Amino acid sequence: MKGKKLISLALSLTMVLSLAACGSGETQPTSEPSGSAALYTAGTYSAEAQGMESTVKVTVTVSESAITDVTIDVSGETAGYGADVGEPMKDAILEAQSAEVDGVSGATITSDAVKAAVQKCLDQAMGKEDTTADGYQPGTYTATVAGHNGDMTVEVTFDETSITDVKVTDHKETYGLGYGLSTSPVEALPAAIVENQSLAVDSVASATVTSAAIKQAVADCATQAGGDAEALKSAPVDRPAPADETYDVDVVVVGAGAAGLAAANTALEAGANVLILEKVGVTGGSTTRSGGKILGAGTPWQEAQDFEDTPEMMYEYLMSFDRDGIMDEDLVWAFCENSAENIQWLVDRGVKIQDVEPIHSSLTPWRVHNVEGGGGQTSGHGGQFCVPLTNAYEEAGGKIIYNCRANELLTDESGAVVGVKGEKSDGSIVTVNAPAVILATGGYAHNEEMMAKYSDFLPTNAYSGVPMTNVGDGIEMATAVGAKNFDAPGLQLVYVSYDCYCGINEESGLIVSEDGNRVVNEWSYQSHVAQALADADSTCGYYITASKDGQCVEPYPTLAGGIQIESVPHASTIEELAGLIGVDAATLQATVDRYNELCAKGSDDDFGKPAEYMIPVEGDTYYAFRMTPGSSVTFGGLQIDTGAHVLDTNDQPIPGLYAAGEVAFTGLFDAEYPCCGMAIGSAIYYGRVAAANAVAGQ
Repeated sequence: MKGKKLISLALSLTMVLSLAACGSGETQPTSEPSGSAALYTAGTYSAEAQGMESTVKVTVTVSESAITDVTIDVSGETAGYGADVGEPMKDAILEAQSAEVDGVSGATITSDAVKAAVQKCLDQAMGKEDTTADGYQPGTYTATVAGHNGDMTVEVTFDETSITDVKVTDHKETYGLGYGLSTSPVEALPAAIVENQSLAVDSVASATVTSAAIKQAVADCATQAGGDAEALKSAPVDRPAPADETYDVDVVVVGAGAAGLAAANTALEAGANVLILEKVGVTGGSTTRSGGKILGAGTPWQEAQDFEDTPEMMYEYLMSFDRDGIMDEDLVWAFCENSAENIQWLVDRGVKIQDVEPIHSSLTPWRVHNVEGGGGQTSGHGGQFCVPLTNAYEEAGGKIIYNCRANELLTDESGAVVGVKGEKSDGSIVTVNAPAVILATGGYAHNEEMMAKYSDFLPTNAYSGVPMTNVGDGIEMATAVGAKNFDAPGLQLVYVSYDCYCGINEESGLIVSEDGNRVVNEWSYQSHVAQALADADSTCGYYITASKDGQCVEPYPTLAGGIQIESVPHASTIEELAGLIGVDAATLQATVDRYNELCAKGSDDDFGKPAEYMIPVEGDTYYAFRMTPGSSVTFGGLQIDTGAHVLDTNDQPIPGLYAAGEVAFTGLFDAEYPCCGMAIGSAIYYGRVAAANAVAGQ
């Protein structure tokens, strides 16, 4: 089993695409049937349809009786998914001589758009009249579709010729991503659809699933009203012509996650002229997708729950993770010393803190603070940080340029950073001249080259919960002007079963590596369990448990929604179970025997698990829940000092350049993630520090 590659959703898609494209040679157009009656007017025809994130463009060439060539432009779709459907779908269409072909697995919306556009081309070639979206039965219609997190209900009102209103009346989308901001799909798309009388309006980048759901629901309602939903999907949208822009400001912030929003608000409040460049269509980045937790010591919320804590205690705890001697004592201490004030700063700007929790019972005192509605090992609550900070910034007159990817730092003859360049999604160039640039671009969890150093235990990071846009652009821009990039020995890891979600809670059962060895005290914080598996170069883990006489033997995981226990590898003996999961039978048997021996003894002499959580693996049926690795927070990157200045390769500040957050986590972490809330807390704190020094010219 050792070294076996993890098959992820993304890799599965790649295999599907590869299989669809491979064969004995290059696919050739289907030859014309001899003597066939004319089907088409020979020529080349073009059409468009709305995909997941962009307009899909198709050109079809036909003879009088056959499709002879197809050109498919899906370059605006997501890399690794929709952007890869072109060749396999071209081959399928040519072979079938029809638009009615199977789509590519994992890229349904893009596939459907390709098929719709091809059919429009064929309709043109057959002389069929183009239909319009005009003509509805007046009234209000409702459709329920699948959104990102559950069912979404949309209500659409029509008069005889147009859409007059679109409302999302019920949904379960993520706050600060699917809804909650002026640019979120729930807020922005209905108005855009009504204004343009089209479903070809741009989806909100980074919230494409929610965007697609709204469009699907409106199309459904249009059909109910007797309209032409397909015509709506390709109805023209009035977009301004791309035009380059230049700005002169005091401070430019690149990225609008926790660090960037904290920096932008701080600089704006200090009287600076501030501009944010945001890569996608909404603010929040990784923070919005997080559980909404922040670390702090000596806070009123701790006092209210009778926990005594100090910055010194928190500092000692965090520094206990400095196994390689790479953590920066000054950086860690500055954050700890100001952690309580850091949380109060957020509260003063509208963030609501709910309580403190332990994250794991072994971690006391409790110092992980939840935003309102948060708690436990959950995600999607980080918008409670980002929405208030976004609103505060924009209401105070701050400007954000959305859908603009920064790609170059500008320097003067002395090497000082004096601005940044970026490219908008329409191809236009944005140039920002500023004496201070603050990088807050996030980490590199989806940069395959940067992540390759972790491939021994993390061959793919497809299960990461961070945006696909986290590819390390800030690191690349800064290193191009002489900044130091530190390759960290680790990153925030979790090994989790998608059958039952064991691996992120307080586990009492037996966890083994892919070799069948026990490597850790299972009843410890999730990152500690994960790091032990990573240190063993294990590309997965297994949670081993049992049932007896049909009854669950504790600890027995709760199955995830829709999963049946029969689908989990199980056998009547450990030897059989080992064969099912590809583990050496003798090794796994010896591991289980040793674990049961320690359970009977009442003392975990190997790893120190508390006796009350030592529950033997005994029964008549044994189960193995596969635990898949994934990472969200990446460590290392740019090196900053306590003033958030970016340092060069000689450890000297680069004039005009500052950084905060995941782009600059060197010195704040070693190999193991110490506690939930550390990443967001330190990002916000150093974002504020960066802005204060940028405004002061220090």
